[in-house]
Amino acid sequence: MVFSVILLLLLGISVLVNLGHFVGGIGSISTGRSRQAGPRLEEVMTEDNDAPNNKIAVVDIEGIITSRAIDQSGYNMVDVVKAQLKRAGEDDRVKAVILKVDSPGGEVLASDSISRAVSDFQNKPRGKPVVCSMGSLAASGGYYVSAPCRWIVAHELTITGSIGVILSTWNYRGLMDKVGVRPETFKSGKYKDMLSGSREPDSITPEEREMVQSLIDETYGKFKSVVADGRKYAHDKNKDKGRALAADWADYADGRILSGTEAFKLGFVDELGAWDDAVKRAESLAGIGNANLVEYQQRFDLSDLFRMFGQTESKAVKIDLGMDVPKLKAGQLYFLSPTFLH
Repeated sequence: MVFSVILLLLLGISVLVNLGHFVGGIGSISTGRSRQAGPRLEEVMTEDNDAPNNKIAVVDIEGIITSRAIDQSGYNMVDVVKAQLKRAGEDDRVKAVILKVDSPGGEVLASDSISRAVSDFQNKPRGKPVVCSMGSLAASGGYYVSAPCRWIVAHELTITGSIGVILSTWNYRGLMDKVGVRPETFKSGKYKDMLSGSREPDSITPEEREMVQSLIDETYGKFKSVVADGRKYAHDKNKDKGRALAADWADYADGRILSGTEAFKLGFVDELGAWDDAVKRAESLAGIGNANLVEYQQRFDLSDLFRMFGQTESKAVKIDLGMDVPKLKAGQLYFLSPTFLH
């Protein structure tokens, strides 16, 4: 009896939800307008400092920076971060943003998209300062998204730097030869299989290596320009309060990781401190006293719940290693710290 009642309730809720979507669809057709697409966000106060007119929005960049969907809604990290920045820009009570970074990096395009979003957010006519608060790890792509910020705060033990680009692939031709498998490749041009793992290692020509290296160098040059432009923007805005890049900073942009202390000496960060120091700095740059801290979290409704019920769970065996291991795709460019590649 209890099960039947619960089933009827769920059926009734499902009917109401579908009816609501149907009515909403009719309204959008009749008016010729569609609802704005994007993640649905809900403001949540994480720290109440009795300052209703002053808020600081906290935007998290945690884990691998990726363009893959992060949940059942279908939106990825880039979509969510852009939506959060847009929400912060539309709220006049939000005076500043703290970009809370704890990431080893990730995909080149996803990192660049977030970096551009931060830069565009600050460069608007009524742009609000963005302060970066680095956690235990803000390296490679994690530093790439931090570089455009008005002010960067790192702990002295933060692992950062790792300014560089990596592209990797597997060559499994030796294994294929051992088991008696021979590839047959048909291609439209002589370079079409240049990153194929089934080729003989000796068949990779100098021209192919030069083309791949040229792509790496171009992306690496973009990384260095983002660092140089971001730090110059911050130094010009902060006058003599922040740190300027050291004259030989490019010598340290060779993929090596740096501690927060080393990054501070070289001008990659503006201040050594913790989370509270980043909050105080955001308040100072915004010219306000105390501020409430808020986050914009994704909001899910019953339609998302029923969609989750319809998902088929993979039968693969999952092993918990206590950390998220990046799933690197062969032939794709990454800004990733070497600590996550071995």
